[in-house]
Amino acid sequence: MRKSKLIPAESLCKRFVVPSGHCSYIVFFVLSIIQVNFASAHDFCYICTDMHIYALASAKLTSKLDVLLSAFAIFAVSLYYIGIIKKIYMKKTLSALSAILMFIGTAMAQESPLWLRRNSISPDGKQIVFNYKGDLYVVSSDGGRARQLTSNPAYDSDPIWTPDGKNIVFSSYRERSKDIFTIPHEGGSPKRLTSHPGNETPLAVLGDGSILFKAAVQQDAAYGDFPGNAQLYIIGKDGGRPELVTSLPISEISVSSEGDIIYEDYKGYEDPYRKHHTSSVTRDIWHYAPAAGKANGSFSISPDGKFTKLTSFKGEDRDPVFAADGKTFYYLSEHDGTLNIYRSDISGKSEPVQLTFHKGNPVRYLSISNDGTLAYSFDGELYTLREGGKPEKLEIEIIADQNERQVQETVFTSGATDMAVSPDGKEVAIVLRGDVYVTSTDYRTTKRITNTPEQERSVCFSKDGRTLYYAAERDGHWGIWETSLTDKDDKCFTYAVKTEEKPVTAKGETCFQPQVSPDGKSIAYLKDRTGIAVMDLKSKKEKIVLDRNVNYSYTDGDQSFEWSPDSRYILCNYQANGGWNNEDVALIDLQEGTVTDLTESGYSDGNFRWALNGKAMTWSSDKAGYRSHGSWGAERDIYIMFFDGKRYAEFMQDKEDRAISEMLKSDKDKKKEEKEEKKDSAKAEKKSDKLVLDLAERKARTVKLTPYSGRLGDHYLTRDGKKLFYMVRLEKGTDLCMLDLEDKSVKVVAKGVYGALYPTADDKSMFLLSGSGISKISTASGSRESISFSGDFDYKPAKEREYMFNHIWKQVDEKFYVADIHGIDWKGYHDTYARFLPHITNNFDFQEMLSEMLGELNGSHTGARYYYRSGLNTGCLGAIFDHEYKGDGLRIKEVLKGGHLYIIDPEIKEGDIIEAIDGTEITAGMDWYGLLKMKAGKKTVISVSKNGKKAKEMYIVPSYSDNSALYRRWVEQREEMVKKLSGGKVAYVHVQGMDSDSFRKVYSELLGKYRNCQAVIVDTRHNGGGWLHDDLATLLSGQAYIRFEPRGQYIGTEPYSKWTKPSCVLIGEDNYSDASGFPYVYKTLGIGKLIGAPVPGTMTAVWWENQIDPTIVFGIPQVGAIGIKEGRYLENLQVEPDIAVYNDPASVLRGEDKQLEAAVAEMMKTIE
Repeated sequence: MRKSKLIPAESLCKRFVVPSGHCSYIVFFVLSIIQVNFASAHDFCYICTDMHIYALASAKLTSKLDVLLSAFAIFAVSLYYIGIIKKIYMKKTLSALSAILMFIGTAMAQESPLWLRRNSISPDGKQIVFNYKGDLYVVSSDGGRARQLTSNPAYDSDPIWTPDGKNIVFSSYRERSKDIFTIPHEGGSPKRLTSHPGNETPLAVLGDGSILFKAAVQQDAAYGDFPGNAQLYIIGKDGGRPELVTSLPISEISVSSEGDIIYEDYKGYEDPYRKHHTSSVTRDIWHYAPAAGKANGSFSISPDGKFTKLTSFKGEDRDPVFAADGKTFYYLSEHDGTLNIYRSDISGKSEPVQLTFHKGNPVRYLSISNDGTLAYSFDGELYTLREGGKPEKLEIEIIADQNERQVQETVFTSGATDMAVSPDGKEVAIVLRGDVYVTSTDYRTTKRITNTPEQERSVCFSKDGRTLYYAAERDGHWGIWETSLTDKDDKCFTYAVKTEEKPVTAKGETCFQPQVSPDGKSIAYLKDRTGIAVMDLKSKKEKIVLDRNVNYSYTDGDQSFEWSPDSRYILCNYQANGGWNNEDVALIDLQEGTVTDLTESGYSDGNFRWALNGKAMTWSSDKAGYRSHGSWGAERDIYIMFFDGKRYAEFMQDKEDRAISEMLKSDKDKKKEEKEEKKDSAKAEKKSDKLVLDLAERKARTVKLTPYSGRLGDHYLTRDGKKLFYMVRLEKGTDLCMLDLEDKSVKVVAKGVYGALYPTADDKSMFLLSGSGISKISTASGSRESISFSGDFDYKPAKEREYMFNHIWKQVDEKFYVADIHGIDWKGYHDTYARFLPHITNNFDFQEMLSEMLGELNGSHTGARYYYRSGLNTGCLGAIFDHEYKGDGLRIKEVLKGGHLYIIDPEIKEGDIIEAIDGTEITAGMDWYGLLKMKAGKKTVISVSKNGKKAKEMYIVPSYSDNSALYRRWVEQREEMVKKLSGGKVAYVHVQGMDSDSFRKVYSELLGKYRNCQAVIVDTRHNGGGWLHDDLATLLSGQAYIRFEPRGQYIGTEPYSKWTKPSCVLIGEDNYSDASGFPYVYKTLGIGKLIGAPVPGTMTAVWWENQIDPTIVFGIPQVGAIGIKEGRYLENLQVEPDIAVYNDPASVLRGEDKQLEAAVAEMMKTIE
């Protein structure tokens, strides 16, 4: 082959700085084409050959794409020698080029996919089924091209092979709720097996084809643990009525051919994708051996069998699978810091053996074949492992159409999340799913201002109304941006054609919440979330007017500030020197550079506004309202503080005072006032008066405006000071009220609204943005009219997910409770997980991937949530049914007190049978759950046979859930246990949540029902948290110092509002958040003993942030609590009990409570 005059690929690479890798093939190819324009077929062959040789030499590529391109280059050379390429080029150069590029694109599309999850290996070890982009695929266990098994638009997952290898069981949302289906392994039409409108997840398939699955349906009557977790069920291979296997919460399970069971337990809540933590709540592996004579009966896990805990590592042990011998098992453990595969046996005599040594990412979804081949997912790809061998990664190709559209056009007519009113009041700017729009207040016409997959928020207009300012998160940073009208003939945004967008603040800074000054010369905004910066719009010079360390921002948008009418002052919230829980209102003097705390209150002040043209300030405070007995929450009032003595005096005059003043004025005085008023009015139109604020007497000039305290929302005082609009919770919700400050009358302007008020510049109207839409309200009459809009929106799902991913990563980077983020490489994890984004097309996978990344934090209160709404419900009748009953109908085991069945007929009791629902008879083995589908809240006819007599029909309105009744039942059971064991000497109270309602119940029972008991057991187990630790500790730490005894009659003890007798606190593995903080406080203060299981350290405060896609939420643990005694954060500091007691599975199934029994015994010691 002759030497070509073309520039070699290596030189092209160096000249254009082309990266190595298979992408370099395309770059070399295109560059070479450009320089010769296919001068000859010979040159084309030279390009292909040279390109391949250089790429191999520089990158040492070994992917399938390299082989394809190499073959392509050689093939091109061969074609040259038979003259084909030359003919193609001469006739159809452009077509040939297109074909070549399509070939390369197709080859790239066939690269190994990522985010392959939920995999299961076939019994013969030859095939693996897995989930990818919401569909199921089957591939050879040696790799290769995967065959698509399902293609329904719904999400399919959790595949498991049947033991004969002929079918695959899986879960799917194709009928809206998550149900179990089965499909032939070659493909075909899936068959639905379950009908309960909840979430069923298959866990295992038995030898006869029966399927074990978990679902939160109903516990059995004997079960003694806390209600609400999922149970384990079994259903036949053809469906039918599911049968309860056990009420124990089981996460994963494996069953040997002999009927032995190993399972992964569930002790309490923690995000399932949290990593690297060691605490009492982490999962363990248990072995269950059925009792003699039970193994061949109906499949169940009963207290008669033997339970043995197989793992003792304090971290995560998960996904157990039996080997074929029924003795050896494999599982995943974080023993070496990352989830890897280990081998052990059910005897417990040998030490676990580590088989894989992956680093960085966890091994997930372990399965095993009959020949011992293990399959699992790691780093988004599939692997196999054979005993004695090394892990082998499967090279997988997937050729499938792209079902997700890049752009989905829709129209929004509701859902605005932010708003601003134009200076002339004829337009409003709104934010819809992160984009900015402007709509006319008179017509439906709506103009889209931004069109990005990122988020914009916090809009405001310039003084002349020709520029819009807003915050936008671009390139990973929040900044202030502006969009301006560029055509001088355009008068408004709604009908403008030409606009220009540009940044206002410097790139790379965190700035949002812009507000233009009334004089239009400056713009203020939050910088670094809590600092307030002011920029001169002409010079672009920035000045920090409030240091970022004065306030703390819990959630974006919780910081407030407002310009004064003369643009000299700014009102802002103020938390200086530890005032996070009792925020004040401060005044920033931009001219003097001073900050004055205006309210100086130990209560909570906020929601402030300038009033009366800057002569006063209104705000809300909870200092006069009723406060929650425990935890947070209080009623509030609206106050006004005057900065001008004369205006204060005028405001305080009533109607009679003003009439007398008017009568005492001479004609000369009246004419002078009229002249001054006209002068002031004309002056106000040109320029606002410079304010002179008298702050010295502000406390004496403070007035409460609202007649009664209440649960208040936003408010606005009209400029003349005559009407106060405010939102307050009344009988059925929050209403907008108008208070006439002259005659003190109150009028409801709008019912059932809650949101923000935006007054117009002329004070004649104000706009209300609420969940129900936008309204315009007259400040004179209170009349209301709706504002309609219609915003075209381009939904870009892939781009939006990419934005949310980066946003979430950034939020954690800036707000995690400790700056070093537990010492992890957070930037590295961003890169690790970002590469999966192109392989994710649904929110189920997206949520899981986000949780995997957030799980690297080793923090509580994090992970992502996808709130999928099926729209389905199940009617609950208020009874526990007999799960051992096999006949027709539903036999009642127990009627729940307070449940709907108890209410309609208190005579219904155990043994009675519900024979039909809405006329459909319930036959033996029938899957009856569908009969109560969508029946919650609706009148339903049930036929009930009482005492074996003929059934009678009765109407019932099923509830949406029986959880409240089940909870009350559980508490009453424990109350009865304590009463029986202590002879009535020891009291029992359960703290359901760390909130006011729970505190009131505990307080009431301790000082009322149990006033004469000699000790108390305070049960905090199964408590998800809130904010109550100090209230509870104070309640239980009473020390008696006075007895009241008139004439020798004892009538009480001081302190009367505290418990002054012995106490102990029951704790468990699933105490969470503030429910882990309270045991720490109780123990640190030495109030009493902790009894039960250790409590994981999860004492942080969380912000669950809704994303631009409102179905996606994630948590940031951002306020850490430092124990003064230990000098460290309480997060990940486990609280150990003084007396350790565990409730074993068998005792729980029998309805026993060993921890409670130990607590009673300890309290009896204090009495005796």
